Amino acid sequence: MDKQHRHQFENKRLDRTAKPNKKNYENAKPQSDGRSHKQAGIRGTAKEKQGLSAETVAAGDRIVVTVKRIGINGEGVGYFRRKAVFIEGALPGEVVKARVTAVEANRLIAEAVEHEKRSPHRITPECPVYESCGGCQLQHLSYAGQLAAKEELVREAFSRYAGVDGAALPLRPILGMDEPWSYRNKAQLQAGRGDGGRPVLGLYEPGSRRLVDITGCAVQHPVVNAAAAKVLHVVEHLGVPLGERSRGGGLRTVVLRVAPDTGELQLTLVAAAEPLPQQDRIVAGIRRDVPEITSISLNINPGKGPLVFGDRTVLLWGKPALEVKLGELRFALSPRAFFQLNPEQTVKLYDAVREASALTGTETVVDAYCGTGTIGLWLAPYAREVRGIEVIAEAVEDAKRNAELNGRTNTSFYAGKAEELLPRWQKQGFRPDVIVADPPRTGCDPRLLRTIVETKPKRFVYVSCNPSTLAKDCRILMDSGFRIEWLQPVDMFPHTSHVECCSLLVRKDK
Repeated sequence: MDKQHRHQFENKRLDRTAKPNKKNYENAKPQSDGRSHKQAGIRGTAKEKQGLSAETVAAGDRIVVTVKRIGINGEGVGYFRRKAVFIEGALPGEVVKARVTAVEANRLIAEAVEHEKRSPHRITPECPVYESCGGCQLQHLSYAGQLAAKEELVREAFSRYAGVDGAALPLRPILGMDEPWSYRNKAQLQAGRGDGGRPVLGLYEPGSRRLVDITGCAVQHPVVNAAAAKVLHVVEHLGVPLGERSRGGGLRTVVLRVAPDTGELQLTLVAAAEPLPQQDRIVAGIRRDVPEITSISLNINPGKGPLVFGDRTVLLWGKPALEVKLGELRFALSPRAFFQLNPEQTVKLYDAVREASALTGTETVVDAYCGTGTIGLWLAPYAREVRGIEVIAEAVEDAKRNAELNGRTNTSFYAGKAEELLPRWQKQGFRPDVIVADPPRTGCDPRLLRTIVETKPKRFVYVSCNPSTLAKDCRILMDSGFRIEWLQPVDMFPHTSHVECCSLLVRKDK
């Protein structure tokens, strides 16, 4: 998922610094009616005697639900009188007595009151702040159970949105991790005051303004955790104002990224204004206490929205970029550059892309959402020519630098939209054998799908972080002359509900 500077996804979903809300399912989840379990239980008992139906059930009623699967945001999903019920924290196979908290046209939202049957895969979460943090959704499910649930997420999406059920879906077993902890190479931590007014680096509890300390996060790289604690100690000792509401442009966010192969760290401090209070002393203190940090930058973000970064970044000390490795490739990452958060699984994903492309050295390849060029550079040694397209000019320049850094002379990168450049290239006589797309969570632009159909590549390789939009887009392509050869899910983010998928589509006349 190479999506340079797509902040809305990275900031709000993966790094979770923008006050996440577990109550935001596929659509906004209405709030509870506020009554206690005891009050709801009295009403629920009376209603149960009369016999509830999907049409008469109301907030506060008690229902019994057998959970069938995990939803897109990690909630348990079952059915009551054929109406979907979403129950946070419930697991597949469990029978749950639940209190209805909201009624929608096509679903019920409920909370578990009692478990009549528990899943054998239910475990005690390893993280002490799992319930309050909101960053992970599935730590209460064994890892084997998580992998099975994510495969089912893909199956459910294709059944619902593409009309492909069961054995007809060519789904490969999901690629998981041997050690599904300490995998995140980057942390974006909000700075502020926690319980008792103590300084904290962490995430907002879902649906609240309470900041939860996650400097010991079990899915973050240990080097990142240790550095975050030391950085917090430095700014606390200097009395630096913390939080987005602090006066005088205090410290809002701390962003740390590690190069796993070297242990070097890149630090970006985000503030509403410059200079940051005690700026020179902060730099000196961090250089003294955290020698692993080789770069310190200040990003200025005066906005009050959910985006972590502002438009301007100033290097305060050290290297302008952090060099990281991915397989045999090297990348120089500026502070705002997007890079995969789980390098081990990224290699598995990109190898699946390479397999799907089936390159022999004679093919031409177009990477339609190339970002900083990682997929295109991964494929370049096996292709005759690779062209990458990206709407963000800054990312295109990064891709060009990365190509030069790795000696990929058969690659070129262009700023623009694939649905506009591809037809132009066709008129010039360039018709790609393989098109790869790794779009944002919302899926491919409809115009690009039409262009792919018209271009008729031998293979279309679709990398997606959202099974629902993947299935919807595949349905369009299937109706337009393509068939799904196989799908390879990859567990990029263990203990969360996210699942990545590489899909190979070929023309039916081939």
